[in-house]
Amino acid sequence: MLAGCNWPLGATSDGKGVNFALFSRHASRVELCLFDSSGEREIQRLELPSCTDNIWHGYLPGIRPGAVYGYRVHGPYEPANGHRFNPHKLLLDPYARKLHGKLTWDDAVYGYIRGHADQDLSFDQRDSSTYVPKSVVVAAYTRNHRRHAPHLTHGAERRQRPDLCNSVIYEAHVKGISALHKQIPPARRGTYKALGSKAVTSHLRKLGVTALELLPVHAFPDDEFLVKKDLVNYWGYQSLCFMAPDSRYAFSDDAVAEFRDMVKAVHKAGLEVLLDVVYNHTAEGNEQGLTLCYRGIDNLSYYRLERNPRYYVNDSGTGNTFALENPRVLQLVMDSLRFWATDMEVDGFRFDLASILGRELHGFERGAGFFDAVAQDPQLADARLIAEPWDIGPGGYQLGQFPPRWSEWNDQFRDTARRFWNSDADVLPDFSDRLLGSSSLFEWQGRTPSATVNFITAHDGFTLRDTVSYLHKHNEANGEGNRDGHSSNHSNNYGVEGQSDDPAINQLRARQQRNLLCTLFLSQGTPMLLGGDERSRTQFGNNNAYCQDNATTWIDWSESDETRQLQSFTQRLIALRREQAVLRRPWYLHGEHRSVSSDLPDVVWLNKAANPMSEADWHSANGGFVALQLMGDAIPAGQAVDPSDSLLLLFNGSHGDVEFPLAAEQLAGTQWALEMDTAQPELSGAAVTDTYVCQALSVVVLRFCE
Repeated sequence: MLAGCNWPLGATSDGKGVNFALFSRHASRVELCLFDSSGEREIQRLELPSCTDNIWHGYLPGIRPGAVYGYRVHGPYEPANGHRFNPHKLLLDPYARKLHGKLTWDDAVYGYIRGHADQDLSFDQRDSSTYVPKSVVVAAYTRNHRRHAPHLTHGAERRQRPDLCNSVIYEAHVKGISALHKQIPPARRGTYKALGSKAVTSHLRKLGVTALELLPVHAFPDDEFLVKKDLVNYWGYQSLCFMAPDSRYAFSDDAVAEFRDMVKAVHKAGLEVLLDVVYNHTAEGNEQGLTLCYRGIDNLSYYRLERNPRYYVNDSGTGNTFALENPRVLQLVMDSLRFWATDMEVDGFRFDLASILGRELHGFERGAGFFDAVAQDPQLADARLIAEPWDIGPGGYQLGQFPPRWSEWNDQFRDTARRFWNSDADVLPDFSDRLLGSSSLFEWQGRTPSATVNFITAHDGFTLRDTVSYLHKHNEANGEGNRDGHSSNHSNNYGVEGQSDDPAINQLRARQQRNLLCTLFLSQGTPMLLGGDERSRTQFGNNNAYCQDNATTWIDWSESDETRQLQSFTQRLIALRREQAVLRRPWYLHGEHRSVSSDLPDVVWLNKAANPMSEADWHSANGGFVALQLMGDAIPAGQAVDPSDSLLLLFNGSHGDVEFPLAAEQLAGTQWALEMDTAQPELSGAAVTDTYVCQALSVVVLRFCE
């Protein structure tokens, strides 16, 4: 083995051999272990001959892509001092693009002797190589620079991405979106190939979606406690290798190529691809966890440890926290982002528990090293950046606190919208703020309304249908005694828990689904739709279906009147948002700009009598009513004119009908056309004058006709 070089990290093939480079600051020796093509027999063990700047490296001539390998890293086993080196444990390459084999749960995969009186202070000498996945050398990939993403022209000439508020994000699971799709051959269902098929992309295009956000695809294992219950880690929030697409979703033997082809197919359909990424923790768990990669390579460098370094900081709630304050760990995360953004050509990322990524020595910092690294990286200059702005660590809730350019999941939008429609709570002032982009949260540092990613539902929690069908969670199938999952869901069953044969209840539930969808797509900001909500998907009351890889979580593509009607309504609603720029303003609406045609302010809030809202109106009992007028020609000086009609939106969360007058002084005029009425979804286009009856628990959209 030759000396090789310390860059790039990972296994790099030049066609004549492979350079291996691995970071470990505290190791005393690193061995490269080569296996036969089956991955079962170790055929050679070679010591990496050089160490430069804490990078152990060596070049092995004659090795080709496809070679199966792993590392054994020597050093002190001193858990009390933060060191857990154990050369008996075969370790994955953090930079591996492809893995061979799967994890088999056995006591040998732990660095300590399970059941020993000294627990994790003991030292296990069993060889783990039989039970763990191995790394695979892959060929270098050269892009052909013909990218079809909507924000790029032919030849991949970069131009400014459209503001995110012009997007409609569709959150989906790689397998769940196609597992039951009858237009896809059975063998291909649930794979990357199926995801890029016309059967899937045509549905998204027809619906009006512009961006597909995928739950984690980084290679991950199934947790031991789930395997013992014949369950799996369906969501995938236990990342192990940050550059390897998980092979469980691959139809072919080459998950990397298949994922890349899927992205190209989705781009060709005119859609963006966003990845949900987990850099805040790994699958190795706490001091009682297994040793697969980072713990055995350099535990003290890769993880945040407590003052007593035997124990792990657990801001993620999964046992450990990744140490991004370490430059080499930060480098790994940045290299991973660059890999997915360039080699795999994805358009952006949703960062799980992103407040952890910004936590420095003294707490969360908008100027944290991770944020600065992303901000200055030219290869990530146009990547979408979306944060889940909370974790369970100190000061973990950071909604509205992320740096410019970042967008954030807005759970306050979700909770306020659900409370407005599913209860009689006094939330009208908050409801109005959410409708206009939550300026109270995001405007203070100059961010635009696209900073708020509005959602009613997400993978974590009730589906849209379950939000109006269940008052309580029903997670018994998870095997945790229904103790898991949130208990506060702001939901309503409207008299019957779960499925009902009562036509009146089912009609009300269908209307409430339409009301919630209207709230989502008529609001300023960036809307995100949970995959299957447009088809009234149910999880039968399970609000924490992280381990349900079955029909509970898969989208049901069978047709019924219910699914056709809701899908058609959702399609019309998204089309309305796309056609009316007044619903997608890249600035906040505060009544500061005047209409060219009528001199009315850009936004007007009105009560049941079409008079400006009073303080009493904002706190009315019985759910409340509010009308919102948006003037299409009220454009700030210097802004490009985007033709849009003036809209009148009526939100009736009360239990009584409202006869709303249409000849009031505050209105743009007396001639209106009905665009949408959730109480009468089949109606559209009718001319309306004088008054319009907004039925109880309904949304009405009227368009001004000059």
